[in-house]
Amino acid sequence: MTSGAPDDTWRDGFLQLGPDWVLGDDGVPFRTAARLILVDPQDRVLMVRGHDLDEPDRHWWFTVGGGIDAGESARDAALRELYEETGLRLDATALVGPVLTRTALFDFARRTVRQAEDFFLARVEAPGEIAMHGWTDLERQFMDEVRWWHLDDLATVPEQVYPEGFVDLARDLLAGWDGVVRQLGTGP
Repeated sequence: MTSGAPDDTWRDGFLQLGPDWVLGDDGVPFRTAARLILVDPQDRVLMVRGHDLDEPDRHWWFTVGGGIDAGESARDAALRELYEETGLRLDATALVGPVLTRTALFDFARRTVRQAEDFFLARVEAPGEIAMHGWTDLERQFMDEVRWWHLDDLATVPEQVYPEGFVDLARDLLAGWDGVVRQLGTGP
């Protein structure tokens, strides 16, 4: 990947992409990310609801996580993002995986971007109160809420849930991870 023009004029969209994004050789902004499938004692998964700034009535649910900072491991990024987005802390030994990898091409900040993601699985016995104090300015613009979902209920929401097929993937993982890292192709 290349870093783009010296003045980073490619970042001139309505929303500024963060420093973890680089301009790919194909002209599409790219970053690596870490995500977390967090499960509570009732087998509920923690999900974030976001919306499209260009289509405010379009919402979707996704797992906690985000970009990997320079010099940071995917595992450390997943833990940091969990704290920033929810106020919850976990020890690194609580993470299993990565259990899933995905490369996604999607619209974000009014442009098409690509993200390579590692997903980890973790259980939390006493999750505590959710707090959004660590949200960045960008996250405050498109993230709406964080909540725990029973998978049967999440399967019936009218909004899209990402990654595609998440409910079935989560059910398989909750039944016991077999040590195989599942790989999802390019998609939203």
